Amino acid sequence: MRPLSDRTTHFTDSVIRRMTRIANQYDSVNLSQGFPDFAPPKAITDRLREVAAEGPHQYAITWGAQNFREAVCRKQKHFSGLDYDPNGEIVITCGSTEAMMATMMSVTDPCDKVIIFSPFYENYGADTILSGSEPIYVPLVPPDFHFDADVLEAAFQQGAKALVLCNPSNPCGKVFTYDELMIIADLAKKYDAYVITDEVYEHIIYEPYHHTYMATLPGMRERTIICSSLSKTYSITGWRLGYILSNPEISERVKKVHDFLTVGAPSPLMEAAIVGLNFGDDYYKGLQTQYTHRKNLFCGSMKDLGFTFTDPQGAYYVLMDVSEFGVRDDDAFCEWMTRVVGLATVPGSSFFKEDVHHLIRLNFAKTDETLYAALNRLETLREKANAATDVTWR
Repeated sequence: MRPLSDRTTHFTDSVIRRMTRIANQYDSVNLSQGFPDFAPPKAITDRLREVAAEGPHQYAITWGAQNFREAVCRKQKHFSGLDYDPNGEIVITCGSTEAMMATMMSVTDPCDKVIIFSPFYENYGADTILSGSEPIYVPLVPPDFHFDADVLEAAFQQGAKALVLCNPSNPCGKVFTYDELMIIADLAKKYDAYVITDEVYEHIIYEPYHHTYMATLPGMRERTIICSSLSKTYSITGWRLGYILSNPEISERVKKVHDFLTVGAPSPLMEAAIVGLNFGDDYYKGLQTQYTHRKNLFCGSMKDLGFTFTDPQGAYYVLMDVSEFGVRDDDAFCEWMTRVVGLATVPGSSFFKEDVHHLIRLNFAKTDETLYAALNRLETLREKANAATDVTWR
């Protein structure tokens, strides 16, 4: 038989999703895949029950139900001040994953180049390659994960057509400062490039940090494509409701790509989720308070246990340094940790272009009960790791 596609030859499955399957296999506490283990807001699930009885149950308009598009645009204007036309500047997608893929396919041609900061969410490189483009990786330098403006400009000078910006960042929790965003914006304008933003964690920010929307910066609304979703803000990762916001020319192109990728987002879930999009400011203040509590509980306890880790400015992930255990193969270490310690995490190498094997990612979007269970297992890590013999991760 003829060979399969070259562009997918070196693909693996998602490391993040694989770790969830391994966690399920060993009945481990799962801090790997980035989903909460608590219920969505009751008002949303109550509305879902009503929609289940009354509908809609058939296809919505391909680029999203009218009332849902209007609700997303209202919310965006409230928080960013940006006024997007619900009839010409928004496309509703099946999660931000499809939003990013549809955008990449709409913006880039084969052999184009796309800048990606490292560490990065694993889909970005895959999206670039599937689009036939070439990723250019620019390192974010720990511990504060800043970037070198000269290195970034050198990447633009290679002819980059777009830059992907995850803000707040998964996996390192960085919230880009206004000055950093201005550097990116000025370079994007100078080299006539698009900025594709992933802003799914926009409402999960820890004081004193503040989220600035790239599209609000001078001259950036027309060249910024916002990709986001309802998944993290309303704890509905399984509903797969995402969107892109952009100028009419880009939106029109994305509509066509989206139509042939997935046809449309689920109509009953859009109808039910409008309740959440109409929440007042108290909901978002409460969300920040809840996640600040989880961060303080988890990170404070990790500090008490003597572990070294990043202190996230936003999102809900921690990168933990496991150098003390002599880890050379973080994939093998995470699988061993899931099986022996009973705690599932993600190997850090899946997020870095650089040769990084001493970090693992943990997700603290969990109930207190789950976090305490995870911390109890972490407390046994040193004893079990130091006693381990005949392991493949050293």
